[in-house]
Amino acid sequence: MNQDPALVSIMRQGPYLIASIHTALDDSQMVRFQHDLVDKIGRHRSRGVIIDVAALDVLDSFGSKTLRNIAEMARLRGAQTVVVGIQPDVALAMVLLGMGTVQVETALDLEEGLAYLDDAVAPRAAVDARDGRP
Repeated sequence: MNQDPALVSIMRQGPYLIASIHTALDDSQMVRFQHDLVDKIGRHRSRGVIIDVAALDVLDSFGSKTLRNIAEMARLRGAQTVVVGIQPDVALAMVLLGMGTVQVETALDLEEGLAYLDDAVAPRAAVDARDGRP
């Protein structure tokens, strides 16, 4: 990523990418994060993406829309996405402002996010292996 490593980290964990947002991002940083993450999905042939937002105490409408866009782009590139760590106050504000993540899977924390991806991705990987796909 081209930005300060303290803002966002993207790590590879087997067939998954784990992206942690460490602090609030402005719109241009959010767009850069989106671009970098979607690029890495293809580069690493990732089957799943976890976006950890536990460090955020606010998520504006642009950030919420960008997370939905990332999930859709990842799906089009063949990867499942799950957002984890949404704080209670952030969830309440998102619902009250109509900024839900209906199109995006969510989980309580990283452990549940990994379990979700294991359940969602493992059956598809088995079918791909039978068909001879990587």
